[in-house]
Amino acid sequence: TAERFIPDPFSERPGARLYKTGDQVRYLADGRLQFLGRIDFQVKVRGFRIELGEIESVLNRHTAVQQAVVTAREDADGDKRLVAYLLAEGAQAPTVGELRRFLQESLPDYMVPSNFVLLDEFPLTPNGKVNRRALPAPEGGRPALESEYVAPQTEVEQTIAALWKEALKVEQVGVNDNFFELGGHSLLLAQVHSRLQQQLQIELPIISLFQHPTISALAKHLSQAPEEDQAAQQEQIRDRAERQKAALARRRDRMKRSRR
Repeated sequence: TAERFIPDPFSERPGARLYKTGDQVRYLADGRLQFLGRIDFQVKVRGFRIELGEIESVLNRHTAVQQAVVTAREDADGDKRLVAYLLAEGAQAPTVGELRRFLQESLPDYMVPSNFVLLDEFPLTPNGKVNRRALPAPEGGRPALESEYVAPQTEVEQTIAALWKEALKVEQVGVNDNFFELGGHSLLLAQVHSRLQQQLQIELPIISLFQHPTISALAKHLSQAPEEDQAAQQEQIRDRAERQKAALARRRDRMKRSRR
């Protein structure tokens, strides 16, 4: 078909065509081609249609990544998320935060994988391609983050941490860990938001969780929320008083003009 047999831009022969295999490769220094994956793997995650090959292509441009493979995995609760499997280039493996920021420069947030798994080698099929079905499920341990682990201390921090561990299915969460770098996404954050309001018996705008994506920042925000609410109420009272004064001044001015 025309979709697979495309015009050959390298040939001068009229009607010459190339077969579009859908394989993604790159040239090695010795002239050989290295297979990187497929460019036509399309999945649907949280309502978005995503080309996995597009994510792999961006990851493969990272200087610390030798090769990347991205899949969509569904857990027992039906939550489907993107998982990136990586072979590191050199001894220093990139952190989750570093990879997320690199991807966000080129891709929308919904195309940034929730999990990053570092492997020594990829499982291969008999013909030498990556065996995606044999890729391991992400472990429940704390991923390689830039922040060091600091255990939750206060009751509020421990409550938030427990909700995060349940939603993210991780065994350990530090107070400086970023919710999204731990594998979170907006739907999971909405679940945490609902549970947090129930357990702490508070009303909290969900935007606060996006603005404070670490346990320490969110706990601090919650402790300051009453003061912020009181300050906002005082500001509203001042604004209302100013509007009333302005309205009264305009009324007096109209009355003066009507008497003339």
